[in-house]
Amino acid sequence: MHDLAPLTALGGTEPRVETIGTVTLTEVPGLALASVTARLGREADCAKGLRTLLDADLPGPGRAALASPLSAVWMGADQWMIGAPYDSHEDLAARLKTRLKNLASVTEQSDGWVCFDVTGAAVVAMFERLCAAPVRRMQAGDALRSTIHQMGCFVICGAPGAHIRVLGPRSSAGSLHHALVQAAVSIA
Repeated sequence: MHDLAPLTALGGTEPRVETIGTVTLTEVPGLALASVTARLGREADCAKGLRTLLDADLPGPGRAALASPLSAVWMGADQWMIGAPYDSHEDLAARLKTRLKNLASVTEQSDGWVCFDVTGAAVVAMFERLCAAPVRRMQAGDALRSTIHQMGCFVICGAPGAHIRVLGPRSSAGSLHHALVQAAVSIA
């Protein structure tokens, strides 16, 4: 029998946390993710079902619903990325499929993305060097897709000027981490 151990996207047994100047970069491996796309003609019913599950309004363009335990990020017309703590929602995609039935197409995304939380007083200066996202104007719950170091990423504002969450391709976790570190070093 195999003796397998889970690894984070950066290859560690524990999430990497680094403080550079006033910025802290935290790898967030404990996030279950599933994409939900409403099926043609079932958009309103799908949205209603998701609102019930989230117990909150669904986010529209450029927004995220940062509810707990489920969160949602708008990804496109009638498309959302749903997130939850992995420990309690390891089967998030299966739960969504069961609840939404034929209203939506649901795809497991947990291992397709890497997540970093970036916090601290210099977050705005760091992201102004890192990408084209207008972080200085972002409010809590703002979410947009931007290019970071030639990778398509989601940039989500948790707290204006103090907390940005980045979702990027897990296959490029090392490159994304390097870009975040270099941007933090440049303002330290």
